[in-house]
Amino acid sequence: MKTTAFILIALMALPAANAQTLNLDVQNSTIQWTGRKVAGSHYGNISFESGSLIQRDNSYSGGEFVVDMQSLTVEDIKDARTNAQLAGHLRSDDFFGVDTYPKSRLVIRSAKQTTGNNFEFSGNLTIKDQTHPITFQAERAISGGAARFTGTIIVDRSKFNVRYGSGSFFSNLGDNLIYDNFDLKFDVTFK
Repeated sequence: MKTTAFILIALMALPAANAQTLNLDVQNSTIQWTGRKVAGSHYGNISFESGSLIQRDNSYSGGEFVVDMQSLTVEDIKDARTNAQLAGHLRSDDFFGVDTYPKSRLVIRSAKQTTGNNFEFSGNLTIKDQTHPITFQAERAISGGAARFTGTIIVDRSKFNVRYGSGSFFSNLGDNLIYDNFDLKFDVTFK
């Protein structure tokens, strides 16, 4: 009986032995956001605070990424005053309320290889203390032992209590309508 218990414990420990944590290279990883409205679009950047991905054999079984919401910038507006106005509005309670909610978080729950170097990741995204499941695609490239992933996460802001100018909450917005979906284009590298 003791031998059977020992074998079971040893077998349960084997998958963990194949796992390794890959740490995000924060300085060489980027997120570009793009938001759209009836009259056009805007884009900018936000920065990672930290991140990790758990690799198990050739796939991934978990991970966590933390984004510094106070790092939000606007890149498409060159006039300094107008740029500061939009960046300030996006940081305000009308949008992301970064003073109250300074961090956003993505927790990876699972990943599966779809074709070639493409993976489908599933996890939970938290923005403004609202957490919802999310699934997205990423392409992996390996160079010099470092893993790099690129892709785009499409986020429905209405699920995260980001209501300003949203047709999901307000009617008759006309040209002031801001679409609920925004893009997070990521390019992340792991050490």
